Parts: sequence; structure tokens; C-alpha cells
Amino acid sequence: MDLGIRGKRALVSASSKGLGRGCAEALAEAGCDLVMNARGAEALEETAQAIRDRFQVSVTTVAADIVSEQGRAEVLEAAGAIDILVTNAGGPPPGLWSDWEREDFIKALDANMLTPIALMKALMPGMIERGWGRVVNITSQSVKAPIPVLGLSNSARAGLTGYVAGTARQVAQHGVIVNNLLPGIHATDRAQSLDGGVSQQEGISMEEARARREATIPARRYGTREEFGQTCAFLCSQHAGFIVGQNLLVDGGATNMTL
Repeated sequence: MDLGIRGKRALVSASSKGLGRGCAEALAEAGCDLVMNARGAEALEETAQAIRDRFQVSVTTVAADIVSEQGRAEVLEAAGAIDILVTNAGGPPPGLWSDWEREDFIKALDANMLTPIALMKALMPGMIERGWGRVVNITSQSVKAPIPVLGLSNSARAGLTGYVAGTARQVAQHGVIVNNLLPGIHATDRAQSLDGGVSQQEGISMEEARARREATIPARRYGTREEFGQTCAFLCSQHAGFIVGQNLLVDGGATNMTL
């Protein structure tokens, strides 16, 4: 399927690896030029060069912490006029409700709510002026079904979801389409870390920890960055113009609900 976005310019944050990389690769395959951001310069440039070589698109890299005002300013200056924005950030650490203080919540809000909002505010006016734009925020399945040990993530991502719900319906008339992707467990470093924690706590192998988690997923496997990226690319395509303010689960059926 021709996604109709060849020649568009896309900014993908936290895109040196994992789900962000999957989105960057899928958009490059669709013909988009990229602005890629991550904190680690070496991994970022390595991924960017692999995408250049494979898809023959222009890739600009900005190694910076996009959660900081200075880092965000560097990314936005390098990005220029952007047609497609994919926001992404790692989740805050797990814990118990009694573990977290105000500062912990502020950090989670900065990374998982306020930074995506700041990027949307900076880039959507240009999209509105040009009459076309796409925004996809990578959040979490916890928006639909809160995960007890991820209270910081639950809180910050739910706040972003509320913001998008109202904002998406205000900008759709200008051809700017905003949606959220809610990943479940995927074969990324995050999954490796979670499985490692279970392995250490319970004295089992990494293979057994993964097998246990896979058994809780109706698809009986972890997702891949490639299939997640293709889902993101579709939401960024010309075919997604009537999908507004939605929260799409990509979790292999793990979140057990009707709506």
C-alpha cells in the first residue's frame, strides 16, 4: 500500500532503538525524510546510517535530551518544518504507591506528558498553516488498564491522553491528525530489563521469565519493533485522516477489555 507520505519530513524522538527505531524505519520505507533524536550519539548515528543505506532518505540526527528545554530547542532548530511528529520516551521506574515523592512525579510528567505537549505546541502551528500534519504519541497499554507497579507512568501518560483527547478534535479541521499508540510488551531493551528483574527476584532463567510473560499474551509472543513501526506509519499516512484522537492498543490482545 502506498501510504502517500513520500517526501514528508518526520521527527521521531527516542529513535535510536526499540519502538522509536521501528517507527523511524517504517516512515523511511514509506519515503519520509527523517529527523532522529536520542541521548546517545553513537547508537543514534549508527541507526541513522543504517536507515540512510537501506532506504535512501535524508536523515538528520540530533543527540540531545529532549526532555530538557535546551535539548528540545536543539532538536526543534534542526528539525525545521515538520509534517509528521512521533513522540516517544522511556517510562519511569516501577515501584509501590508509597515509594514516590513529588519530585518523582514531576520527572515522570516532564518526560511522558509535558515534553510531548511542548513538541506538539511547537510543531502543530506549522502543520495547521500548511493544512496537513500527523502526530502519533507512543504511550502505553497502561492508559487503558493501569499497571499497579507503574503508578508514575499511569499518571503521566493518562494526563497526556486527556490532553490529546481535546486537542485532536480542535486541530482535525485543519488537516492535522493526532492519535496515540499504546504498546504492550515488545522485544526491546525494556522487555529485557523487565524480564531480568523477574529472573533475579525469582531465581529463574531469562528464558523462563520471558516464557511466563508470553503465556499471559493471547498472541503468545512479544511484539516486534517492525510491526509496531508499520502501525505507526499507517496512522501517519494519507489513509488515516478520519482517525482522530484515538488510543490504539498494540499489545497482542493482552489488555482484556471490550472497548
